[in-house]
Amino acid sequence: MSLSSTGPVAAEMIRRLEAALNPTTLDLENQSHHHVGHAGHDGSGESHFALTIASPLFEGQNRVQRQRAIYAALGELMVDKVHALSIKALAPGE
Repeated sequence: MSLSSTGPVAAEMIRRLEAALNPTTLDLENQSHHHVGHAGHDGSGESHFALTIASPLFEGQNRVQRQRAIYAALGELMVDKVHALSIKALAPGE
């Protein structure tokens, strides 16, 4: 993913996920434009995202453990900036 084509929230999400989870695959799609006028759309254009991520750290973890690791990496962004995040978290080779 090109950081130059993303907004500041997406860029910070990517930075944190890379630092905490050392992913082999990371695809963050901004889907905010699909939610204009819906609850949680804050007008910033960066409130709803879909994440596909693969990390060796997910090996042997279940879905809930993987999602908790992602939320921990994103920290307060999940409270202050991101309204919705769809997650597909995989171990390499899955």
